[in-house]
Amino acid sequence: MDPRLKKLFYRASHRGIKEMDLILTAFARRELAGLGAAELDQFEALLEVPDQDLYFWITGGAPVPAAHATPLMERVRALQAVAGETGA
Repeated sequence: MDPRLKKLFYRASHRGIKEMDLILTAFARRELAGLGAAELDQFEALLEVPDQDLYFWITGGAPVPAAHATPLMERVRALQAVAGETGA
């Protein structure tokens, strides 16, 4: 695996709060290898966001700021919505 992908996967799975570990690890496992350079930059920017803020954005508890309102964020949110519906 590419060193950047390894680093991003590690950061996604070691967030601080368990809920974010689960959400971002699931997304990283499913999508990370297929992301282009711009999407990797967007994912990396999401990893810089504090857990509480990111959790509320992903789960719909707070609006996503314009700087992070990307198709990638919508894919993260969609994956979480499906996981929430299925209990996965």
